[in-house]
Amino acid sequence: MAAFNDELKALAQLREAQRGKWDNINPEYVARMRVQNRFQTGLDIARYTAKIMRDDMAAYDADSSQYTQSLGCWHGFIGQQKMLSIKKHFGTTKRSYLYLSGWMVAALRSEFGPLPDQSMHEKTTVPSLIGELYTFLRQADAWELNHLFRDLEEAKSAGDNAKAEQLIAKIDAHETHVVPIIADIDAGFGNAEATYLLAKKMIEAGACCIQLENQVSDEKQCGHQDGKVTVPHEDFIAKINAVRYAFLELGVEDGVIVARTDSLGAGLTQKIAVTKEPGDLGDQYNSYLDGDEIDSAADINNGDVVIKQDGKLVKVKRLASGLYQFKPGTGEDRVVLDCITSLQNGADLLWIETEKPHVGQIAAMVNRIRNVMPDAKLVYNNSPSFNWTLNFRQQVFDAWEKEGKDVSAYDRAALMSPEYDDTELGKLADDWVRNFQRDSAREAGIFHHLITLPTYHTAALSTDNLAKGYFGEEGMLAYVAGVQRRELREGIATVKHQDMAGSNIGDDHKEFFHGDAALKAGGKDNTMNQFG
Repeated sequence: MAAFNDELKALAQLREAQRGKWDNINPEYVARMRVQNRFQTGLDIARYTAKIMRDDMAAYDADSSQYTQSLGCWHGFIGQQKMLSIKKHFGTTKRSYLYLSGWMVAALRSEFGPLPDQSMHEKTTVPSLIGELYTFLRQADAWELNHLFRDLEEAKSAGDNAKAEQLIAKIDAHETHVVPIIADIDAGFGNAEATYLLAKKMIEAGACCIQLENQVSDEKQCGHQDGKVTVPHEDFIAKINAVRYAFLELGVEDGVIVARTDSLGAGLTQKIAVTKEPGDLGDQYNSYLDGDEIDSAADINNGDVVIKQDGKLVKVKRLASGLYQFKPGTGEDRVVLDCITSLQNGADLLWIETEKPHVGQIAAMVNRIRNVMPDAKLVYNNSPSFNWTLNFRQQVFDAWEKEGKDVSAYDRAALMSPEYDDTELGKLADDWVRNFQRDSAREAGIFHHLITLPTYHTAALSTDNLAKGYFGEEGMLAYVAGVQRRELREGIATVKHQDMAGSNIGDDHKEFFHGDAALKAGGKDNTMNQFG
């Protein structure tokens, strides 16, 4: 991004070249507008953020403490406020991303109304939300810079050149709120061509990273529910290829693909893989199919399907739905094969959907993958579908029991009970939760930690708290004490909601366009002035 004074000089020369026709145009105003609108298109954003992700991946490879994080956001405003908060509290947006969850799109953004996570929502909803998120992040830049430019005007009017120079340096060093989005394309919403077309829309909207899962697209199921059906590797590789072609066609050469496997919890497949010789990828996939050995054609009934498995004829188990069943207990082996295959065929990062947040379990799989692909890295779902409190208390209980420690004071099945909150076990479990990201980044190869649906839950919780008080005995105090007073004291910018929505930016534009005739909204009678 060009420095403000460089922009100003170039624009002054451009106006001068118009020989008076642009005398109404103030180069300083145009320079402000350009600086406040750094990214012109979604592809500009995708290319910029892809490089950030690649740099972050390299940094993690050198030092596992440099992991990245994100929260799932279902609206542009939520994403904007998240990034403003991160920048306010930590002074930087580095290693902080946004996550776009297909679950939340289905539940909150479909024109059909609330839907389960089964790829039934409109395909275009995902790229539309990517565009919306980046619109709000760009507006956060404009909002923050607008305040700096107003301060600059005041400094210049007061003749304070030193302060003006400091403010120009701040403007030139401004860190954008535009960060990478990891965007969920589910299982591609159809065949490889459908995946390619949707991926293009997502990239054009700004996505530098697309997460793709190995479920059957028309049977797609939430990773934390039953009934998941996977596809043979050749089908999934075709979709990885489709996403890569979309990135390359649009000039996003650093685009990142996250290959997600649901094999740990998926016991079914829609079809038998094509195999040409023993030991090839199709044969490996089919080796996990459950079935019964047969000796002759006499053992085959009408409609049975027979394959050769390890040199033996096997009648595979086929359900009434036409789906085939995997052998029990093969999930982890299938996960490892899925992950190695995906990385060998163009994926950049892995996503293993697990049934619990257990560092040891994740590490065991990742170590097997890294024996073949040493730089394997995970994106991991710190899912609200896990009961984190119960899981970690049970993990502590099991560790203590294994060590021979007396656990008779605790009921393992009832560890969620509040009576255990202040116990030694409860406090240690909280410590394990607190350190989960650090520990798993170090021990289990997790490069990116995300919570898929946090803002779904926070919106419901905060609304419940306000409704309980406002419609009850607290009345208006519920809002004043529970929301507005906290906004003021905790420095939440939305307390000046008119400003946050762009009122001051609009006032400045009115001055740019109308000059002294501008009718502004931010005068002495604006009640927002009550907030100082």
